[in-house]
Amino acid sequence: MPNGMRLGLQALVWDESEANMSYRPKILAFAGSTRKDSFNKKLVAVVAQAARAAGADVNLIDLKEFGLPVYDGDDEAAHGLPDNARKLKQLFLAHDGLLISSPEYNGSYPGGLKNVFDWVSRPVAGGKPLAEFEGKVCAIMAASPGALGGMRMLPILRLLLSGLLVTVIPEQLALGTAKEAFNEDGTIKDAAKHKSAAALGEKVAMMITRLKS
Repeated sequence: MPNGMRLGLQALVWDESEANMSYRPKILAFAGSTRKDSFNKKLVAVVAQAARAAGADVNLIDLKEFGLPVYDGDDEAAHGLPDNARKLKQLFLAHDGLLISSPEYNGSYPGGLKNVFDWVSRPVAGGKPLAEFEGKVCAIMAASPGALGGMRMLPILRLLLSGLLVTVIPEQLALGTAKEAFNEDGTIKDAAKHKSAAALGEKVAMMITRLKS
């Protein structure tokens, strides 16, 4: 092979490698609570900020802006997917990863959060089943006024997401006594817990970058 061609191929390989390493992960972040002053909205915002600092583009949304009826197969058959379900499906498809902070209701995740997953996972003509979820890298967390911080809910949420083919990182966070946990600027008062929360966002961003490289 002529030297000029060999050098040209080497330059091409190097350029492709550099392009991959500069990939900016796209992460969708939200809380499972729609309450205005939700502790979980505050917690996921901390994690989202850390993911941004790690180089990701993070879209922090409020599920309250995507109101959905309770999933009903007869309603779907008669009227198709609601507009907000279609919007959420497109958001999930457009992102590489997820950051989800959920409250614990009676030992499990809220029905409203499950309803979002039920609608987003509905198949559409010509679409791959569970394409909105498959291969997404996800971190889960919880915040609660109680001492356990939603810890009982997290394994159940992990199981649900795994069934949807989401890759949930092993690290998670349950933030207890959340009513007193946050500073006025939204940071977590306990430095160690703030660091643990930030590490979730950093880990998801880093893992996506490696997978895309």
